[in-house]
Amino acid sequence: MQIELTRISEKGQVVIPSSLRKEMCIKKSDQFMVFGERGTVILKKIEPKAIKKTFDDISKPLQKATSQIGLTKNDLKRAINDARKKA
Repeated sequence: MQIELTRISEKGQVVIPSSLRKEMCIKKSDQFMVFGERGTVILKKIEPKAIKKTFDDISKPLQKATSQIGLTKNDLKRAINDARKKA
């Protein structure tokens, strides 16, 4: 695993260092899923083939993570409702 440092711009943008972009074949307009929890942000490149997968296939890692920390569907519904009330 290659480790590089980067910064957040004033606009909230993250620059992926060119060495990683080359190694991972990341090009302009590639899409990523963004996961965040407890001070960690993970970018997962979405391959064109992956876009065709069903939502269930893509969400499996999220389902696993929520079950590991003990979140239930009701917890998620409550969080969504709370967020909607604040918006």
